[in-house]
Amino acid sequence: MASATIFLPTTIIFLTFIFFFVNAQATDHPGSTINVTKHFSFANFSTPNAAHNLMLLGSSIVDETGRVQIPDTTQKDIGLKHLAGRAIYAYPVRVFDPVTRTPASFQTTFSFRLETTQSSSSNDGGSGFTFILAPDEFTMGRPGPWLGMLNDACDEEYKVVGIEFDTRENAEFGDPNDNHIGINLGSIVSTITINVSEFGVDLKNGEIHRAWIDYRGQNRFLDIRLGSDSLGYPVKPVFSGELDISEFLNEYMFVGFSASTGNFTQIHNLISWNLTSISQASLRVPSPETCESKIIARNGGNGGGNGGGNSGHLDAFFIFMSVVLLAVVALVSLYYNRKRGRDKLNEAAMLSAVKQRPRPPNKPRRFSISEISSATRCFDEVHKVASDERSDVYRGTLLNGCQVVVKRFSVGWFKSNSVNRRHLCKEIKAMSRLRHPNLVSIRGWCFDHQETMVVYDYVPNGVLNDWLYGIGVLPWSRRLKVVRDVAQALNYLHSQKLAHKNVKTSSVFIDISVRGLLGDFGFVMPGPDSNRFEESVSQPADVFEFGVLLLEVVAGRNRYKPRFESNPESDGLDLDLLHWVWTMHEMNEKEKVVDERIGSVLNTDQAVRVIEIGLLCTLKEDTGRPSMSDVTEYLNFETEIPKLPPSRPVALYPYTSMTQLCSSSYMCASFK
Repeated sequence: MASATIFLPTTIIFLTFIFFFVNAQATDHPGSTINVTKHFSFANFSTPNAAHNLMLLGSSIVDETGRVQIPDTTQKDIGLKHLAGRAIYAYPVRVFDPVTRTPASFQTTFSFRLETTQSSSSNDGGSGFTFILAPDEFTMGRPGPWLGMLNDACDEEYKVVGIEFDTRENAEFGDPNDNHIGINLGSIVSTITINVSEFGVDLKNGEIHRAWIDYRGQNRFLDIRLGSDSLGYPVKPVFSGELDISEFLNEYMFVGFSASTGNFTQIHNLISWNLTSISQASLRVPSPETCESKIIARNGGNGGGNGGGNSGHLDAFFIFMSVVLLAVVALVSLYYNRKRGRDKLNEAAMLSAVKQRPRPPNKPRRFSISEISSATRCFDEVHKVASDERSDVYRGTLLNGCQVVVKRFSVGWFKSNSVNRRHLCKEIKAMSRLRHPNLVSIRGWCFDHQETMVVYDYVPNGVLNDWLYGIGVLPWSRRLKVVRDVAQALNYLHSQKLAHKNVKTSSVFIDISVRGLLGDFGFVMPGPDSNRFEESVSQPADVFEFGVLLLEVVAGRNRYKPRFESNPESDGLDLDLLHWVWTMHEMNEKEKVVDERIGSVLNTDQAVRVIEIGLLCTLKEDTGRPSMSDVTEYLNFETEIPKLPPSRPVALYPYTSMTQLCSSSYMCASFK
């Protein structure tokens, strides 16, 4: 019967399509092509119109003179190095016609000024200013040579088109020099580069420059002109040629600018901007045919009159049969739906929506299976982003358009580990009431039959794992800020008599401002006496795991290195990160732990201090392991940290960062 009820709506849709198709065939409606035009202009960015229509992301600000500045120069506490920001038009612009596969034509001009504040001879870093077409309004790219355009969390389907005004030579990306324009199509590596020094332009001379970009979609032709704002429209373009960008366009995209700093810092000023976009679209118009013309056609001529009459009778017959079939199917569907409603034991009944009282839109609530199934496209493998023995994680979109992440716990894992499901549901609800700027919010849950799921807000910039072990290098200032953010989140949890129970780099998410958010709560711990185990060791275990996370962030490597990546001559000492760092401490060579990729922009004293805090967190609770409140003060450099023992305590050896949570009374003893 369930298959019949699924089939019926499909049949109705199909027959409805036939009905309208017959009508469309009976009356010819020719289409026509129209132009869809979008225009906006910003003489400066201090007006109410600019405040409403401009969106700032990351490290960006509108200063008192009405200019957009990237980075934000008001944040004196973090400096100007290794920052990224965006300024985009707040509403999507139609740039592609999916029917004809034709890009829109657009003309844009903007004035900008690049102020160099500090240079560095380091090869690690970069600085530049980019005009971009991006698929969304919330993704923030990496700083340095990534120009705020892309990051390691962006998948292959993330389409972006950029025209960069680059003032840093990055040989790994094929840059010709430190004064060039690059045309980027879906990649940080430019498809075309132009040395603007050949046109008498110096992007770093402190002058106000103006760019004119003209793209003709029908011809796939791009024209770029660049010069001093005071000299007017340049006669000669810096680039003029065919370029097909249709493969990298969605129908609607967000238009704006991104910029970044590295070791070589600049203030990127956007002074004025206007854009006009013209795209083609198909418009269906009413038929010019009238009743009078039909009568004339039917009565005029023998052959024509008979043909028209037969055609009209045939069309009427099809319309009549379609209406009869629709009526029959509707009656049958009504019968089966009423019968299904009376059948309380039908499995499909569990998919009916749970009636909810009116509540604030952001208040956590219970979701039905049907809502989550719809959001994840029936838990499609395409939408699965992570999986382990405990759960599967899916990305989804709710009916109201909100993007979420759904964690679906494994029924088999619950049974094999004797998890108290009622206690788990109670803890999920308790966690959902928490609100902290460094915690990923829980949007809701689902407890239907054997299913247990948690719905989180989606954080667009990926997890710390991607940023630490991806293609680029996360600078030291960003690493320090992220671990401070995570420490504050854990401290808040512990102050609420709760624990995270899953502290690791893949549980730390990065938002558009490169702020660390702690999510993916563990909720449960396996063990013979789960409740007692959680109450006695969950918070100290959080501190321990956070200490290992600190070491991972400083060292830039996983807590456990796969054997094929290890040094065969090291006798296995480098397999476990915690063991290796303690060894470096005993040898008084903690500086060797620091990730070499960070380069010269590193405060070695800060890095060594963070290593020592991480080792403190792995001590026994009764011999020096601090609380998260203490750890937060240590990381903010507000208080002196206690002196570490000269060697690793013997009691810690059973508990390594490889084994994670203890599973025997001997290992658990180190927590007491």
